[in-house]
Amino acid sequence: MPRERLVPLIVAVALFMENMDATVIATSLPAIAADLGESPIALKLALTSYLLSLAVFIPASGWTADRFGARTVFRLAIAVFTVGSVACGFADSLAGLVAARVLQGMGGAMMTPVGRLLLVRSVDKSALVNAMAWLTVPALIGPMVGPPLGGWITTAFAWQWVFWINVPIGLIGIVLVTRYIEDVREPSPGPFDTTGFLLSGVGVAGLAFGLSVAGLEVLSLAATAAILVAGLAAAVLYVRHSRRTPQPILDLSLLAIATFRASFVGGFLVRVGVGALPFLLPLMLQLGFGLSPLQSGLITFAAAVGALSMKTVAGPILRRFGYRTVLTVNALLCAGSVAVCALFEAATPYWVVVGLLVAGGFVRSLQFTSINTIAFADIERARMSAATSLSSVGQQVSLSSGVAIGALVLETLLRLRGDTVLRVEDFHAAFLAVSLVTAAAALVFFRLTPDAGAALTARTAEDRAEIEISKSSEPGSR
Repeated sequence: MPRERLVPLIVAVALFMENMDATVIATSLPAIAADLGESPIALKLALTSYLLSLAVFIPASGWTADRFGARTVFRLAIAVFTVGSVACGFADSLAGLVAARVLQGMGGAMMTPVGRLLLVRSVDKSALVNAMAWLTVPALIGPMVGPPLGGWITTAFAWQWVFWINVPIGLIGIVLVTRYIEDVREPSPGPFDTTGFLLSGVGVAGLAFGLSVAGLEVLSLAATAAILVAGLAAAVLYVRHSRRTPQPILDLSLLAIATFRASFVGGFLVRVGVGALPFLLPLMLQLGFGLSPLQSGLITFAAAVGALSMKTVAGPILRRFGYRTVLTVNALLCAGSVAVCALFEAATPYWVVVGLLVAGGFVRSLQFTSINTIAFADIERARMSAATSLSSVGQQVSLSSGVAIGALVLETLLRLRGDTVLRVEDFHAAFLAVSLVTAAAALVFFRLTPDAGAALTARTAEDRAEIEISKSSEPGSR
């Protein structure tokens, strides 16, 4: 099998586990909440604690991979994620489940960005679009299998098994990585930025966790405000620190590169809506429409079917219309695919719901393939570790923000109404709120130049050489 297919398919084992795990737990939230004696909305902490752990530890992934070898770190990360999955299944309280999810997040923090680093260092940029598409094909099977599998397991057995199914997948991944992946690394990674790691960790943790507990009776209002202020202060201090440090753990100077900046900022806005979708949709189908976990899962997996069908046409679409047009127009379509969920009612025919979810999965998958590839369009090899770390942090914080915004809308409506029971119209308002954030991404992508990312879609070496010559002749080029 060609290298541009073998490497992403093996790396995709990690993404398969992560994506399946996220969709499985989203479908099982009401059952887990009932078993642990918690509110379904409070169980969002099980989602956000994982995303929070990812965001805190991801900054160290690039340096760690360069220092100890990407294959070694990737293999260890899969093992940690698998152990965390076992611990989740044995949790008997919300606190225990959150702690186990944090352990999972520590593994995932190294697993996904280091896997992406292995990919971008192993294939040529001209093959990156196809390689990224191959990378996401098995990963998309996770969301496709996850909802119905999670619903079936929760209905027929017990919710604990939705975590334990990661064990055989993790073991297979470790074997494949050991046998087929080269241990790529940079010869001189430089010193570890301990101060930057602490400041970025406190900043991300404070902001994401503060947003997650806002409106819940987990902490007092004063304590929640203090966490948010501490997070904001640490983030500001990190920005100052990064400007004075030769090799900061998160290299913010990468944002000066137009294609990377568009991927980071625009991708952040797009993922807010997408991050809220796996949280809001299963809850609406179960709490609002009265469906079982299995019925809910069979409906929500339709989005992954649409995503899977897109992978064969991503390259031709980008070559035909260019990155700027695709990213701009598709951002609006992504926002629409989230907003349309606000039209769903209990009486809406299932074939209409499924059809709209399939179409939504298609446009969101195209957007992610485009965002993930253009991020590396103008990145030098020596800075790829830093780029994967920074982009991965942005991705996880945006997903966490999506869950937090969606839940905050639900909590606010309950408080204003003085009620404890969620209504279907509450979910409708939440879908509309997060879709507006996603729509704003179109303004970011529209500012790209018409030839942005052209090297990624060039068909021949001559085309790529011509593009490089054109870039070198631009004013301000080095």
